[in-house]
Amino acid sequence: MSRIGYMTGGHSARWKDETIPYQMLHKARTFIDQNRDEPFFIYFSFHDIHVPYMADIRFQGSSKLGPRGDAIKQMDYITGQLIDHLEKRALKDNTLIVFSSDNGPVVSDGYFDKSYEMLGKHKPAGKLRGGKYSTFEAGTRVPFILSWTNRIKPGKSDALVNQLDLYASLASLLDYQLEQGEALDSLDLLDTFLGKKSNGRDLMLRESCGHFSLRKGQLKYIPPAQESKPWIEENKKIEGGLSPEPQLYDLSKDPGETNNLAQQKPELVAELERDLKRLIQKPQR
Repeated sequence: MSRIGYMTGGHSARWKDETIPYQMLHKARTFIDQNRDEPFFIYFSFHDIHVPYMADIRFQGSSKLGPRGDAIKQMDYITGQLIDHLEKRALKDNTLIVFSSDNGPVVSDGYFDKSYEMLGKHKPAGKLRGGKYSTFEAGTRVPFILSWTNRIKPGKSDALVNQLDLYASLASLLDYQLEQGEALDSLDLLDTFLGKKSNGRDLMLRESCGHFSLRKGQLKYIPPAQESKPWIEENKKIEGGLSPEPQLYDLSKDPGETNNLAQQKPELVAELERDLKRLIQKPQR
C-alpha cells in the first residue's frame, strides 16, 4: 500500500485570517515611519472583505449583515487607523489617498455565511442594477474617493473616469513622460481627479465575463449577446445583463437600466456599435 505525505510549511508560513488586517496595518505604519522624509507609495489591498470572511473578535456580530457586514466594518476601521497615522505624522495634508474597489458587489459567492439571507432591505449596489460579473452598471461602477487636503476641495463629480486613468494621471503629476506604447488605455485626467475640471472620458469600453459594453457620456450600450451566462444568476443571484437584443440606456434619467431605448433609437445604436468596435481594435490614447 502506498502512502502519500503532505507538507504544511513551517510555523512562520502560517497565518490567522483574523489578524492579517492588523499585521498589514502595522506594516503600512512602519513603512510610513521609515519613509516619512521622502516621497512614498503604498498599495494597500484589503484582505478583510474577500471570502472567506474572518473578522476579528471585536467586530464579530457588530453588524446586522453577518460575517460580510462585520468584515466591511473592520475594513472601515483599518482605513481610519491608517489615515489617523498619517495625521499623527503630519503627512495627511500632502498625501494623495485613493479609495476604490475592483468590482461591484456580490453576496452569494459560494460561502454559506448567510449574507444573502440577512440582507433584508439593504441593497449593496443601491439604485444600480446587477453586481459583480454583470454587464449592468453595478458590475463595474464602484466607489472612487480621492483625498488630498492640500490640493483637492471636498465635492462630488459625475465625470466618467476609469481606474486605468490613474496611471497616466499620476505620471502627469510626477512629470513622467510615458513612452510610446505605454499604458495605451490610460488617459491623463489629473485635472478631473483634482477637481479642476468636471469632464472626464468621452468614451469608456467595459468588459464583463468576456462581453463588452460601452459608455458614452450618460449613454450605455450593451450589444447583443450570442450566448447567455446562466451561472451568474443561478450561482451568484445577480442579473448578468446579457440579451440577444441590443440594449441602450440613458443613465441620466434611468440609472437602474430599466428602459431599453434601442428600438426607439436605431441610428444611435448603430453609432455606438461603431464606437465600440473602434475601441476594441484601437486604444484611445
